[in-house]
Amino acid sequence: MIVLYGIKNCDTIKKARRWLDDHGKTYRFHDYRVDGLDESLLRSFVNALGWEALLNTRGTTWRKLDDAQKLAVKDADSAIILMLEMPAMIKRPLLRAPGKPMLLGFNDSGYQTWFDEV
Repeated sequence: MIVLYGIKNCDTIKKARRWLDDHGKTYRFHDYRVDGLDESLLRSFVNALGWEALLNTRGTTWRKLDDAQKLAVKDADSAIILMLEMPAMIKRPLLRAPGKPMLLGFNDSGYQTWFDEV
């Protein structure tokens, strides 16, 4: 089963979901805020993609942190603690399917290529 991870009110998630629906792709949407996020799942994302790729340092949530909180993020463990506390910090969308590399972010051509390889 293909799973799309993110937060439902995110504009990029809405674009990704529209693309998936328009292309007749069957998937399950996992909303971090509604469905939760446990450490083992987040660690699997970090192991596959790296914490630097997953941590959204350009978003509003990051910008609202004070300098001490930002400076405390130095490695995977500290980034995971922050992302578990504030899932909006995780870049999205994240697309996952068994036996495939995860795909982080959204654009039409990237999704088309990813599905051509499924």
